[in-house]
Amino acid sequence: MDLTYGVVWVTAASEAEAEQLAEALIAARLAACVSLLPIRSIYTWGGEVCREAEWQLVIKTRLDHFAELEAKIRELHSYETPEIITLPILQGSQPYLDWMAAQM
Repeated sequence: MDLTYGVVWVTAASEAEAEQLAEALIAARLAACVSLLPIRSIYTWGGEVCREAEWQLVIKTRLDHFAELEAKIRELHSYETPEIITLPILQGSQPYLDWMAAQM
């Protein structure tokens, strides 16, 4: 099984921040594509339950770019502890994976 590619999930506080993060990752060639989705999150922070409108970034990337991608997100992100979760792509359409490879 080839674990070359993955999807990284990151939440952002606003659409503007999500777009800034996405554009920076694309410009640095750390991601082939970033999809942005409005979401509602319920989580615990500082011992309190929080309910927030956020933006979910779904970042398609190569797994070997993760360290640099994480550093760029931490540099630009407004959250003290941003969500940065990677899921490997176990299978995918070969033409799409080839397109991803050409972008990074």
